[in-house]
Amino acid sequence: QVRLVESGGGLVQAGDSLRLSCAPSGRTFSGYRMGWFRQAPGKEREFVAAITWRSGSPYYSDSVKGRFTISRDIAKNTVYLQMDSLKPEDTAIYYCAAQPDFSLTYSYTNKYNSWGPGTQVTVSS
Repeated sequence: QVRLVESGGGLVQAGDSLRLSCAPSGRTFSGYRMGWFRQAPGKEREFVAAITWRSGSPYYSDSVKGRFTISRDIAKNTVYLQMDSLKPEDTAIYYCAAQPDFSLTYSYTNKYNSWGPGTQVTVSS
């Protein structure tokens, strides 16, 4: 397991942008796939995006494809989630998660064994 810390959440208006960051504590992301998930009040935690650290290959949910971009900065050992054209329905707590990069699935919460505490994103209409 790896300890993760998210940052960058906040309150914005519809159409605005935010960038979330996720960094590990005490180690690198080498050998991991990093995921972003979100959970809105009263709803289950859902997959948003993922990136394999080794290759940089990104994956997106249909609901954010074209609006969100996941990326990594190897030098800074940080994963980012750039969120553009935000909508009120994007309001949720956003979580960073990590799984071994040999995992065959990237969108299931139970396939990730490390989670950050989450950061709140609120989009007003």
